[in-house]
Amino acid sequence: MKILSGFQIREADARTIEKEQISSEVLMERAGIQVFNWLHERLQGAPVSIQIFCGIGNNGGDGLVLARHLVEHGYHVEVHVVDYSDKRSKDFLLNLDRIKERKIWPHVINKGSAMPQIKPDDIVVDAIFGTGLNRSPEAWVVSLMQVLNNSKAFILSIDIPSGLFIDKAFENPKGIIKAHFVLTFQHPKLVFFLPQTGVYCEQWVVLDIGLDPEYISDLEADFELVEKRDVYSWHLPRKKFTHKGTYGHSLVIGGSYGKIGAVILTAKACLRAGSGLVTVFLPKCGYIPIQSAVPEVMTITDKDENILTNLIFDLKPSVVAIGIGIGTTAPTAKAFAAFLKENSTLLVIDADGLNLLSKQKSLLKELPPKSILTPHPKELERLIGSWKDDFEKLSMAKEFSKKYDCILVLKGAHTITIYKDNGFVNSTGNPGMATAGSGDVLTGIITALVAQGYEHLKAAILGVYLHGLAGDLSIKDSSPEALIASNIIEKMGMAITDLFYTDTVISTDTNAQE
Repeated sequence: MKILSGFQIREADARTIEKEQISSEVLMERAGIQVFNWLHERLQGAPVSIQIFCGIGNNGGDGLVLARHLVEHGYHVEVHVVDYSDKRSKDFLLNLDRIKERKIWPHVINKGSAMPQIKPDDIVVDAIFGTGLNRSPEAWVVSLMQVLNNSKAFILSIDIPSGLFIDKAFENPKGIIKAHFVLTFQHPKLVFFLPQTGVYCEQWVVLDIGLDPEYISDLEADFELVEKRDVYSWHLPRKKFTHKGTYGHSLVIGGSYGKIGAVILTAKACLRAGSGLVTVFLPKCGYIPIQSAVPEVMTITDKDENILTNLIFDLKPSVVAIGIGIGTTAPTAKAFAAFLKENSTLLVIDADGLNLLSKQKSLLKELPPKSILTPHPKELERLIGSWKDDFEKLSMAKEFSKKYDCILVLKGAHTITIYKDNGFVNSTGNPGMATAGSGDVLTGIITALVAQGYEHLKAAILGVYLHGLAGDLSIKDSSPEALIASNIIEKMGMAITDLFYTDTVISTDTNAQE
């Protein structure tokens, strides 16, 4: 699903109005009715007090449409007009007249007004600011927002939590509604998925308001939300007359004394995700643990007992995963640099492999095209430098990807895969995946997909999706707190089956991170 910018949303509105020969007021009515239908389906006429806070722009107009339909269906509704400007949209004014015709008299809140009284069992509908907001609200509006946020009432935002900008970071964290639920129109917004802004939007759902599908289909969006329907067709099914060599040979290079478990997790995940053969290159201290824990893998050991010092091997793998538990000692750093200068096989680089690159940035030019780097936030910062906000982070990541022709997997609650100018936001996963070893498992999954012949970018996107889906399946018979990385590996078979062999889709909260 495409994630549209503010400009693209406005253009989609305008194209729809032009193509269907309708007025903007008709589009507003559609939006308000869709919000009403969603709310009415869940409330079913329940005797609850609904307090609707409307700004004086089109978002406020949506709130007025909602108020009119709720009153017509017998709900107890109080409408508050947040009078933050003397400039009112024409569709807001039209719908203000309509509610007054039905004897619905709004309370006007301005700079000198007393703050409203909100009870904890009220429903608050936030329709103060929409996606067109481009500056922080005035101090008195911020005070009103704080009253709503502190009321303990359930807060439902229309389209976007008021105070958030759609295409840039906010300026005042106090001037943002903390929505329990957002009913957004046609397509999700990028701010729903970023760490700084996503905390203001606990859950969201898209409402179809009938924007021109042909126009949206032709748009080139910078970001896409990856869902089942997007990756379902990518499957490379196994054929009858094949063998283990058909599905690739993955080489996992990593481990050091005390960190052999990380390599074990990666190797297991690589096998579970379908790599035909897996070889592990690790220090001698890891030989017995890896052979005992994963008897299906082959093993190469370094001459050193505790660290990797000389990455020389006599095999031609399909893909190499490197960096897992490898450490950053001087001998290992030297061996890592020498390996990169001689290697031409596609790489999946994680953990200390990324830290070694950060310390020797000249090595980045040695990466084979479309190598896959899987940093968590601190590893990313070491690679690309610090950023002032999440939007700058994404911009810097895109520039880095273009400069070194690499794929970046930015791990987080909604892992975002970046390749040059495009970003792919993951929709699977949960908070239980914030556990040691989760990232090692992801590295193994992506490596296995590359080994089997998936195009590199698709392998990264699909690997992230399957990783999150396996995590979602893991908490179905457990809990987020009890989930460990090994559970993700154990559920890989079910995740692949759910994605490629059934028509069902797992739907859970999407808050996965390492």
